[in-house]
Amino acid sequence: MNRIMVVLSGFFLALVALSSSVFIVDQKSHAIVFSFGEVKSVVSEPGLHFKLPLIQNVVFFDKRILTIDSSEADRFITAEKKNILVDSYVKWRISDPKVYFVSFGDKNQRAEERLSQIVKAALNEVITKHSIRDVISGERAKVMDSIKARVTEDARQIGVSIIDVRLKRVDYVEQINNSVYDRMRAERTRVANELRSTGAAESEQIRADADRQRMVILADANRQSEEIRGAGDAEASQIYAQAFGQNPEFYKFYKSLEAYRASFKNKSDLLVVDPASDFFRYFKGSGAPAQPAKSK
Repeated sequence: MNRIMVVLSGFFLALVALSSSVFIVDQKSHAIVFSFGEVKSVVSEPGLHFKLPLIQNVVFFDKRILTIDSSEADRFITAEKKNILVDSYVKWRISDPKVYFVSFGDKNQRAEERLSQIVKAALNEVITKHSIRDVISGERAKVMDSIKARVTEDARQIGVSIIDVRLKRVDYVEQINNSVYDRMRAERTRVANELRSTGAAESEQIRADADRQRMVILADANRQSEEIRGAGDAEASQIYAQAFGQNPEFYKFYKSLEAYRASFKNKSDLLVVDPASDFFRYFKGSGAPAQPAKSK
């Protein structure tokens, strides 16, 4: 019985020794093997690895891409001495676990604070050499490449690899915003006034041209109407002359009827004429000569 207990105890101790000498590195982690506080090896390949039990210990570091996103925008001065607010983020990962551990130990917060300082210094260095237009739109890609190169160089010294640096938002400070909005408003007002002036001038020109065309059309219409009227009068006179030549008496009778129609158009018309005058010639009979008035 004692022999069995000894065997089991030996097996248990061997199992404990084996478990304490084996560690697993997954694909998302780095591992640093320490011996009495001194770095002995760095393991980045995933799999099963061995260490000396009770003498060596292992510290794991994240191999994945991490992100530092600024909580608030920082103020910088451009080449024109204008204040702008820049909101940025950086993607990074641990490339040299040994250098990273020497720089920050196993404290990721300290590493993030240091990287934030590096990014801010790079932003300040690059932005001060460029104008607002370059930072916002003109050469934004070039500006970000310069910032990334500067951050990458400094981050390499602390065992960090920079994947990307981006400017999320670039804005003016409140005072500059107000002045920009005022300039934009003044510019839009100026453009609107120019458009109104141009529109008014074109409107007057169109109106004047329409009036001129109207006068030309009316004058041409009056001319044509006078020509038509003249031709009609001439043709009518010719017809009258032909009719008078064929039957002078009928022509005189017809003209007298027209005179009667024109003179007695309304019942209220009053005409003071001698009854014996030639005007009432056809009232007395066809072709009857006018009789002289008798004196009483």
